[in-house]
Amino acid sequence: MGYIILAIIFIVLCLSLPRFISKENFGWLRGSIPSLFGLIAIFFIFATSFVIIDADKVGHLKRIYLGKKMPPGQIIAFEGEKGPQARILPPGFHFSLLLNVLNEVEERPVVNIPEGHYGYMVAKDGAPLGKGQYMAEAWSKEKFGKMVSAEFFLKNDGQKGPQLTVLPPGTYRLNLYLFGVKLDKATDIPAGFVGVVKSNVQETSNWELAAVPSELAGALSVPLVKKGSVGIWDEPLAPGRYYLNKVAYNVAGVDTRVQTWNYKGGYKRRYIDLQVTQDGAIVQTERSDVVGIPKDSADSAIFTRMEGWLVPQELRVQGQVEPKDAPFVVASVGSVEFAEDKVVTPSIRSVVRNICAAERVLSLIDENRASIEEKIEAAVIPEGKKAGVTIKDVRLVDSVVPPELMVARLREQLADQLQETYKREKAAQDQRILTEKARATADQQPELVAAEIRVKVAEKNKMAEKLKGEGEKLKLIEIATGQKAQ
Repeated sequence: MGYIILAIIFIVLCLSLPRFISKENFGWLRGSIPSLFGLIAIFFIFATSFVIIDADKVGHLKRIYLGKKMPPGQIIAFEGEKGPQARILPPGFHFSLLLNVLNEVEERPVVNIPEGHYGYMVAKDGAPLGKGQYMAEAWSKEKFGKMVSAEFFLKNDGQKGPQLTVLPPGTYRLNLYLFGVKLDKATDIPAGFVGVVKSNVQETSNWELAAVPSELAGALSVPLVKKGSVGIWDEPLAPGRYYLNKVAYNVAGVDTRVQTWNYKGGYKRRYIDLQVTQDGAIVQTERSDVVGIPKDSADSAIFTRMEGWLVPQELRVQGQVEPKDAPFVVASVGSVEFAEDKVVTPSIRSVVRNICAAERVLSLIDENRASIEEKIEAAVIPEGKKAGVTIKDVRLVDSVVPPELMVARLREQLADQLQETYKREKAAQDQRILTEKARATADQQPELVAAEIRVKVAEKNKMAEKLKGEGEKLKLIEIATGQKAQ
């Protein structure tokens, strides 16, 4: 507007100033006025015909004069009409005759999309959306560089409204009269996850439903679609970063790592303790405690009815949603958590109850335990597959057998242990007696040796006296014989 006012003032001066200059006083000046005004006019024209755009700005033009009116409904002019122009001025010097007079020049910042974000665009002008469309068709990779140009966009059937195509990270010189840009965060799929896409737009002309994978036969009937169609895509996104328009696509992250579901607690546990008194009698005492459900457990223990007894059974199940099954999980139940809560857990409870009902209670703690685990696992695997969950392993953790069933076994074990203990104690006592006897004998050894010596001396003395007596006897006999003979 300032350039227009100056132009009007300049024209008025050119027409009126010569009349006020007298020939007598300013004759020399009067003859030079046309040349002077010519120079001024050239300077004025030049001064209003160029503009310098800063490096981080984009020049936007709004035509004011010498242009026809735009058709009704058109917002951006691309053929010289009055109003906001499709043409923009990049950074630098630009010259055009009476540029600043015919147009209002406005500098606007370049559009900068930072890393980890994308630009969501809305076009204020262009071809109308088709029937059933609520977003413009996606730009091809070949045309992307051209479609960001407002002139090319408007001349090549660019559609008005929200754009399916987004701006990836980078710097763009956009016509902000045409495009409105809003930043949004990119979609990041971390390692160990896949992204299941629910599309709200139809990218392709043919809409094909994807067949449910054969390994999910017998599962819920869920329609999946090919990539590019409206619905849940049968092909998940691998871990990585994606610049997807969140208005058009909803991405659900599905954990494909192995999950461990524990079924623990939620019951009252009873104990019968056995004690042996000093005289060898066995005394029974009963106690109990409440086992709570841990916070990280999937659910409480499974209560099974076996031989009339109610037996809480703790269980550990390992399962996984394989990447190819992730779309089915989202389409059927919504998430892995819902699959575990709504399908897997009820199925596991039913299977465990049915199998344990046909077994003996004590088989949960003897050599048949492994067989029961195999039966449960074989029955649970197809049930998990119905929800898209692959069961990897099933283990019985703790079988809470009624303590009454354990008393007889415990008493028998205790009696056997006591009997063995008594045998060992008797053997120990016998050995102790022999040891003490040997120790006492060793302690009396000097006296025993002396007594033995005395016995031997006495025996020798006895023999000596005997021999002496016999000698006397023989002496007397000889004397008698001699006297008789005399």
